[in-house]
Amino acid sequence: MTRFCFAPLLATVFGGNLLWASADENSLESVGVLGRWEVDRVWAGHPVGFFLLTAGDSQYVAYYDADRVLTVASRKLSENGWVKQKLDSRVGWDSHNNIVMARDTTGRLHLAGNMHNQPLTYFRTREPDDISTFEAIHRMVGHDEQRCTYPQFITRPDGTLIFFYRLGASGRGKQFFNIYDANSQSWRRLFDEPLWDGGEEMSAYPSGPKLGPDGWWHVCWMWRNSGDCTTNHTLCYARSPDLERWESIAGRAICLPITPDNPHVIVDATPVGGGMINVGHRVGFDHQRRPILSYHRYDPEGRSQIFAARWENDFWNIRPISSWDYRWEFGGHGTIVVEIVASEIRPAGPGLLQQDFHHVRYGSGRWILDEETLTIKELRSIAPALPAELRKVESSFPGIGVRTASDAGRAPRGRYILRWETLPANRDRPRDPPYPPPSRLEVILLEDLEIISSENEK
Repeated sequence: MTRFCFAPLLATVFGGNLLWASADENSLESVGVLGRWEVDRVWAGHPVGFFLLTAGDSQYVAYYDADRVLTVASRKLSENGWVKQKLDSRVGWDSHNNIVMARDTTGRLHLAGNMHNQPLTYFRTREPDDISTFEAIHRMVGHDEQRCTYPQFITRPDGTLIFFYRLGASGRGKQFFNIYDANSQSWRRLFDEPLWDGGEEMSAYPSGPKLGPDGWWHVCWMWRNSGDCTTNHTLCYARSPDLERWESIAGRAICLPITPDNPHVIVDATPVGGGMINVGHRVGFDHQRRPILSYHRYDPEGRSQIFAARWENDFWNIRPISSWDYRWEFGGHGTIVVEIVASEIRPAGPGLLQQDFHHVRYGSGRWILDEETLTIKELRSIAPALPAELRKVESSFPGIGVRTASDAGRAPRGRYILRWETLPANRDRPRDPPYPPPSRLEVILLEDLEIISSENEK
């Protein structure tokens, strides 16, 4: 499940990225626009995740154009004009069909997307950094690639490219990891078994894997029994030094695949209907580099709260962070509009941690937490993530809102983002016409803006 929020909310979620701006660090007056480049006109009838990658002196954008055709645009950072290449793929009405892209150590570009329980859609350039040489490959290892969802590229510190995806439908899926050999231009399984396998009863919804400050990869996940988002349950965690060997938080080796009956990975055994949903679970860290899992579920009174779990004295110590008087009643199938979202917990000043949040009723803010007790010491205000000129909707079509995506690469200065406008998600069902006119897709360079990753938000 992909999540989308409208500006001027705290967070705009695309492809697993959250953009946050703190009022005390990046006020509206201090976050300026350094440049704007129009890329194309794009479909505005429903939201789907686009992708921006800045690599070296070049920039690449993957998106669905005004005719919903999968398209890649590129430019040199020193130039204003874009080169465009249409690919043989067209998006329907499913907001899950986001696009992901990566660049390998030889400079070749890899792109996957536009699939929700469908055959693998995968393109690769024949020549380094040349989008005109994109070729339809549509296979990696040649099996278990007929019902793919949630593609994600990960780059190891040595530059090796990893790809993982879910095979099968929600409630009956398993996740496979592939590794790419840039010299032979070929993929193989990173390990033979899937990382998670819930059989025919459930599937895992992961956040991560994420490379932590300790040099290990960390991942948390929930199990989900069906396409109905109320069936999320049982928060779990595992870690790995290399994405191949996996262990529990206690250091116990985990045999793959990880299945729902493994008690050593369980963090919070909240059952189905307990308020867990696969949009808000993340791995953060404290000053001692200990992982802290944050997520939301119902408290004993049935209200939706943010919780944090940290391994202390050989068990997961779970504490509530929020104390809201509100219950988010979610349910059903398809893409939903998120009412509560929070960032990962991360270090602040000495003895302090911080976490940003947005709540449909209580607004946005930043909690300053006591590192030892994880209790709130201070609530700070949060400014919108975008300057006022970028939050203003250009289209006059009713219901249109602003969408953004952060840069998966690094800019020489400032921060690049994508900006466009669409109608909200429609539970992945077609809308009746009339449809809004295509909106302007722009790459925008902002002054330094704090970007907080929340990876495979689905």
